[in-house]
Amino acid sequence: MNNVSDTPDKSGFAEGQDATRRLARHAARLTYEALPAAYVELTKQCVLDTLGVCIGASTLSPEASVIADYVKDFGGKPESTLLGFGGKAPAAWAVFLNGSLGHMLDYDDTGAGHISITTVPAAFAIGEKLGGVSGRDLITAIASGTDVMTRLHLSIDIPDWTLTEGWFATHLFGFISGAATAGRLLGLDEERMENAFGIGFNQMSGSRQMAVGSATHMRSMQAGFSGQGAVLAAELARRGIIGDKEILEGRYGLFKTYVRTKQPDWETIVGELGTRFPLLDTHGFKVWPACGYTRVTNTAILQLRQENNLHPEDVESITVIGGTGGTQLLSEPLDLKRRPKLGIDGKFSIPFTTAVMMSKGNVTLRDYTDDGLRDPAVLAMADRVSYRADPSAVKGKGGSSAASIGKTTVEVRTADGRILTATPASVPGDPKSPINQELLEAKFRDCVSFSAQPVSAANVDQAIAMIADLENVADATDIIRLLSR
Repeated sequence: MNNVSDTPDKSGFAEGQDATRRLARHAARLTYEALPAAYVELTKQCVLDTLGVCIGASTLSPEASVIADYVKDFGGKPESTLLGFGGKAPAAWAVFLNGSLGHMLDYDDTGAGHISITTVPAAFAIGEKLGGVSGRDLITAIASGTDVMTRLHLSIDIPDWTLTEGWFATHLFGFISGAATAGRLLGLDEERMENAFGIGFNQMSGSRQMAVGSATHMRSMQAGFSGQGAVLAAELARRGIIGDKEILEGRYGLFKTYVRTKQPDWETIVGELGTRFPLLDTHGFKVWPACGYTRVTNTAILQLRQENNLHPEDVESITVIGGTGGTQLLSEPLDLKRRPKLGIDGKFSIPFTTAVMMSKGNVTLRDYTDDGLRDPAVLAMADRVSYRADPSAVKGKGGSSAASIGKTTVEVRTADGRILTATPASVPGDPKSPINQELLEAKFRDCVSFSAQPVSAANVDQAIAMIADLENVADATDIIRLLSR
């Protein structure tokens, strides 16, 4: 075992000395008592949000039943529940389905990639396999994984790196954050946690090529692959398999091989471990079920509607100006973006989603169903939406979190000749504009109403109450039993 000081050695810090071991130690040793109250509350909200979007996808996404049937055909030990469908499968296979479900609606949270779908499904799957886990242990394990993922993501200073370097942070880092979560519940010490990180690293993938063309089914499965690999990594490490070492700082490690940067911000990765939790500053819940890059344009349209008493019939044209490469990616080619064929294509279309918001004053799950995609009023509005690049728009770190989307302006020209503009500084659900518990609960109820296996209103109410009091729940997996009846 390497001898590693608890205090960072600043003389070697610039080169990331012992960064992997430090992060592994943090993941293995983090305690519930070390978590700030705000982080505990955020983690509970992430549990509520993630379980809801996973369950909702069971009927709203065409690939959901395909994957569920595939997993069921394998049989095996009935260890962990298949969300939305019921029945059980071996833990790693349950996470393959549940992680995939979590991103099918593109309604899951953001802030450092889509962090919760890489941690929450793994936590419940391992908890069920172990035969129960306390709410405090579940919270700690999820917090361990989300903190690891946040630090890795924020350490990269390449603007819009998931686009320029061609990786998807959720999939890429999910092997590590999921391993941290599963490993914490399995009781791995720092050496075995480092092995779990190394085994996860050896499976690492997540090319953005899956978002090009029509590979939408593969895109939704990213956290399924990483979650399954993470559980495999943690369980093999528990059994004594040795993983790659120095996966962060090594010559062929994560940053040099995948992200292609020689110097990530090592202080962000290993500074103030256990006392600073940067996710509190970056996390965002989605109040609309579409890609994160649509949140700014939705916010702008809503603002213009409310401040100017603007109605659909008043609109002559809408122009989206600036943003990062992701904003342009979701805006062009216009013909295709104005007429999405599949729900997931609509979610990745700024023209279509902007048209929904302007036409209806809100964007809901039903707007991406077959009927929603054919709504004549929405399609007529989509024909009025276009995009214009702005080279001065600020690009930030990371992917589609509010801090990284860059300055985006929406300009509306009205039929009576007015030009109205809005440039949102924040979006609903982000730290500057947090959403309340009531809205999250309403989102959860809406998502669960689409479950392939119907869940009674009484069970939904009880699950919400248990999650709200999760730190005092003796067996957190009782929540899954409530949602699987």
